[in-house]
Amino acid sequence: MTTESVMWVAVVAGVMVVVPAVGFFLLRRRRDRLRRRFGPAYERTVTAAGDRRVAERELRARRTGSGPLDIQPLDPEARRGYAERWAAVQERFVNEPSPALGEADLLVRAVMAKRGYATEDFAQQASDLSLRHSRSLEHYRQAHEISGRAAASWVPIQELRQAMAHFHALFDDLIEGDQRTVRTRAAARAPLTLPHGAAAPRQ
Repeated sequence: MTTESVMWVAVVAGVMVVVPAVGFFLLRRRRDRLRRRFGPAYERTVTAAGDRRVAERELRARRTGSGPLDIQPLDPEARRGYAERWAAVQERFVNEPSPALGEADLLVRAVMAKRGYATEDFAQQASDLSLRHSRSLEHYRQAHEISGRAAASWVPIQELRQAMAHFHALFDDLIEGDQRTVRTRAAARAPLTLPHGAAAPRQ
């Protein structure tokens, strides 16, 4: 075998090693992005599908299909109004926990509808919320499950309290999430303010 042939064999062998490694790296990166985007919903979808690749295809389709959703932030007046209604629901919960829990469910769905989310079908709600509120989606699932049982039969007060806390987590995320994002971005763009007379740090 000539020297040139040996070099080509070495090149081909190197490519055969590098290409799978690059493919694995890209797959891992894409998987990590899905985990960050969907949070607990990622593992839930994998478990339901029974196949990680099938689940990831579904999540990617869900993500790329989010374009038609016209999700709008709440204006300050609407946020104040919803916050006042939530305070009234919490106050009612002290004496009438089951009816108050039903009101909390309706109020969360009202905020979702105001912002542009689907409200008729729970599966669709969960799918839409997973795109922007993945961290509080698990709270909503648990609140929905307890609320459904409470509407049909007696549920211990401790579980009703848990459901209210779960509803509150999503409610807070829906009405304040955009504001927290805006404040975080503004803080990141804000120039560093130094004490009077202090020198700027050297680059």
